[in-house]
Amino acid sequence: MDTLLLARLQFATTASIHFLFVVVTLGLVTLLVGLQTAWVLTDKPVYERLTRFWGQLYVINYVLGIATGIVMEFQFGLNWSGLSRYVGNVFGAPLAIETLVAFFLESTFLGMWIFGWHRLRRGVHLALLYGVAITAYASAFWIMVANSWLQNPVGYEVRDGIAHLTDFSALLTNPSLGMALGHVVAAALLVGGMLMAAVSAWHLLRRTPDFALHRTGLRIGLVVATLSITLVQGFGFAQFGPVGEVQPTKFGGSPAADALVAEWTARFGPGDYTPPALADVGLGFMILIGFGLGTLWLLLPLLWRDWIIRLRVPLWLLLIALPLPFVAVILGWLAREVGRQPWVAYGLLPTDQAVSGVGPGLMLVSYLGFTLLLGALAGTNWVLLARHAARGAADPALGRRPEQPADPRPEPAFA
Repeated sequence: MDTLLLARLQFATTASIHFLFVVVTLGLVTLLVGLQTAWVLTDKPVYERLTRFWGQLYVINYVLGIATGIVMEFQFGLNWSGLSRYVGNVFGAPLAIETLVAFFLESTFLGMWIFGWHRLRRGVHLALLYGVAITAYASAFWIMVANSWLQNPVGYEVRDGIAHLTDFSALLTNPSLGMALGHVVAAALLVGGMLMAAVSAWHLLRRTPDFALHRTGLRIGLVVATLSITLVQGFGFAQFGPVGEVQPTKFGGSPAADALVAEWTARFGPGDYTPPALADVGLGFMILIGFGLGTLWLLLPLLWRDWIIRLRVPLWLLLIALPLPFVAVILGWLAREVGRQPWVAYGLLPTDQAVSGVGPGLMLVSYLGFTLLLGALAGTNWVLLARHAARGAADPALGRRPEQPADPRPEPAFA
């Protein structure tokens, strides 16, 4: 097989798997902030139990998600040495900042939050969770800064055949950044809300003892998912304008696209500068799923007097619909990434010049090894999530009160 094709398949596989972890992490941490804030303000046990239950699922996903991210990072040096060499001075800056945020700040805050239950004051403990959420959003921001530069290179100059950063502020004001970041964040909230609503629906269908707790989880999850799908649609359609300006070839032919192809042909030689049809196919199915999930608005009135629970059919619909947002985020990623082909950095670095100079046999071994490892991590994650979600919120390990130590003094003897 072709080395370039294998390298692209490997990155698509690993990035897709890692992206699923990212949207769950970002969505759940936002919901956790709301749940623990409600607990601190109202002192209601239901919010504490929901925080512990969903916090445990969040920690499982976060830990395994970090592992998938580390595996994915190896690809830049192993498979895409041309990318690292040519645009590393620009592309590496936001990635370095994201690494510091995610692997140091976010992990530190999360560790203190995990082990701070019943050891720290409530306000301090809540502040740590806010730190986790803020750094999670910062991590997503810097990743999107780096990705947006590949979509639309700005603030650089080429010297001695290498791109150098000349204007850092241009990275932050990239036309390809704002709406795409909002789209990703809204999609993560949709995933988190749907996950909470579906797990709660499963418990309500099984009539587990914690009826009031899972009813609250269902309400919160459904409201968040319903509001988020509207934001997803808004940010999604708002991107068509900027994308058409910075990537004229992405959505078919136009005078601007024809002029750009003529310029590329003069600079890089004749070639096929049309993105694969896969980008448009992924975009079309993503839009269909988005409109389908828009029907969540029809379920909101059923929350009145618990009609959604009494009818039971809407609960089954939520369970069936749970995979849809996950499928949509992968299709959206494909539409964004495949749509810039045949470029790694749009109009600057062709994909075939970015791949490492290794043989197809070695690339195939790498592809199979990375795919098996990422698949094992993803499978482990979903098995653990399903197992702990099915156990319910009776007494999650997260936040469990430590047992009282035995009194070392001997019991008095009575004659």
